[in-house]
Amino acid sequence: MTTTGDDLQRLAALAASLRPRFIVGKPLPRLLFVTDPARTPDPEAIAARLPAGWGVIYRAFGAADAPARAAALKAIAIERDLVLLIGADADLAEACGADGVHLPERAIAEAARHREHRQDWILTAAAHSPVAATAAHQAGCDAVLASPVFASNSPSAGPAMGLARFTAFVREAPLPVYALGGVNAETASQLSGSGAQGFAMVEGLTGVRT
Repeated sequence: MTTTGDDLQRLAALAASLRPRFIVGKPLPRLLFVTDPARTPDPEAIAARLPAGWGVIYRAFGAADAPARAAALKAIAIERDLVLLIGADADLAEACGADGVHLPERAIAEAARHREHRQDWILTAAAHSPVAATAAHQAGCDAVLASPVFASNSPSAGPAMGLARFTAFVREAPLPVYALGGVNAETASQLSGSGAQGFAMVEGLTGVRT
């Protein structure tokens, strides 16, 4: 799938039209590009075309070139006024000057330590249930990514929760919730009344072209 300039404009308009359940003080983007080594092998090319105010979650999964890629993404973030979060690596986030950290659900408890160390960071986490979202809130996270909302190509994705279950998830969660999994220029419009903070996408921005 190629995401065109028209698709980006449509996504931007849809994201701007969302009415999130929570009003927060931190600059939480309405759209997050979530990198994946296999499905988005050139994250810099995608980030370099994102509109100002959007966000990037760089997930290195221990790659040897992670410091160089994180630095490159930080430079792009500065140039394009993007928010940059680093997946599950606070040391790398510190080293590249990122805006915060994104944690897998299994590591939600680590948010408390990160929050104590860096009050200014944006902290997000994956959450597959309202219980996990509550744990993230208690640990000091600013938002969670709930997935999969729609059918996803991720090898680790379970059955899609669908719009009704996602909306109920947002209603139960004590903090802002992003929709992840199968979210793209075609499906994002279904989320307009869900209360979501924004969209989070992996393949939904693959081949982005302006």
